[in-house]
Amino acid sequence: MDLELLRSSLSSKIDPVVEHYGTNNLASILVVIYGEDPIILMTEKPMHLKLHAGEISFPGGKFDPNDSDLLETALRETREEIGLRISKNQVTGQLEPVVTLNSGFTILPFVSIVDEITSLSANSEVEKILHIPLKSFLKTMADDPNPTHQRIQEMYTFEYQNKIIWGASARILKQIVNRLNL
Repeated sequence: MDLELLRSSLSSKIDPVVEHYGTNNLASILVVIYGEDPIILMTEKPMHLKLHAGEISFPGGKFDPNDSDLLETALRETREEIGLRISKNQVTGQLEPVVTLNSGFTILPFVSIVDEITSLSANSEVEKILHIPLKSFLKTMADDPNPTHQRIQEMYTFEYQNKIIWGASARILKQIVNRLNL
């Protein structure tokens, strides 16, 4: 699996206009994949957060009315949370929106595939930045065994270093698995 295959598989039309997704509880995230042996960036949230404490997620966050669109939200939040500057022209596509089970956010995921990244620094919303080998990580996909999670849609889990990735993040990862035909 190389970056060119990833780019072609994950490239799509970008439509970040807020009105297309409703106006309540909107958020966006950025899936960043980099390196010759592709690595996917994720973050671990600190335990003190009100929402999603301790969860593994992608950099991103809530739409701010000062943002021109949801892509700007994802780029701004990524810069704020982990210090990574990605430009709009480095975003190759977007995935289908997902809804969070607990907080009711509609999340629009964007994808950026870059050759390399600069050093990163986590802000107070991030406990740890995770650099996860993509191919082996995607192979950990399993059906979510928690029956209460099944009530809104298909649910999955992924595992990295004995940590379970579930919910919206896992449904975003499942879209990547589907696009790559794994």
